[in-house]
Amino acid sequence: NHSPGGCDVKAPIAALADLLFPMLCLLCGTVIPGHDGHPFCGGCRARIRLVESPLCPSCGLPYPAEEGPDHLCGPCLLQQERPVAAARSYAVYETVLHDAVHAFKYGGNLTLGERLGRLMAERDYPLFRIEDYDLLVPVPLHPRRLRQRGFNQSVILAREISRRRAIPLDFRALRRIVDTESQAGLKKDERQSNMKSAFSVPAPGRIRARRILLVDDVHTTGSTLGECARALLQQGAEAVGALTLARAVQEPR
Repeated sequence: NHSPGGCDVKAPIAALADLLFPMLCLLCGTVIPGHDGHPFCGGCRARIRLVESPLCPSCGLPYPAEEGPDHLCGPCLLQQERPVAAARSYAVYETVLHDAVHAFKYGGNLTLGERLGRLMAERDYPLFRIEDYDLLVPVPLHPRRLRQRGFNQSVILAREISRRRAIPLDFRALRRIVDTESQAGLKKDERQSNMKSAFSVPAPGRIRARRILLVDDVHTTGSTLGECARALLQQGAEAVGALTLARAVQEPR
């Protein structure tokens, strides 16, 4: 009983659904016409600066466009060891994305967090392939912090990446054993000292010989990611990369 134009019935039904249940920007609440699955309206989306080349191929720090091709940044050139083989971020930690991270992480907007995870999963990153890794490991919270917040934002992001990229997720492979001081407001050397020996691998067999992709919300100095990677490599991981939602581009004061 299908009419020749039967498939056209979907269009008015979809239009009616949009009228009755309009999709709203998850940040500013503006109606999104012709919704394409993106969580933000055009105005908010235009203010998100994706991390693209030119960048540091090691830590993923973006450069101004006039700086030419990708090249190692000063800190990466000076590092004697780089436990994180390569790090990439979805976009710069500023304006809209800054507000979105805070609404998700501190405001408990888990729906927004899931949509942000989808954006991370669906992006193609410069000189970096998510599918080169065979295990996703979210950066853990200390149990006390987890009880306070009620969720680990990194797990929510990683879960969406796992679903869309078909890569296993193991949120128990890495454990935070030191209830560290908040990294906010600390200088780079203070962050490194704060994170020293903060993580452990309770069951090394889960990560041995695996190529692991760490997932976190914000990459600032890389101290947390570096300590996570060291713990995993010491227990037999083959390689460790990192993918974060946001990348801070200014050194914390």
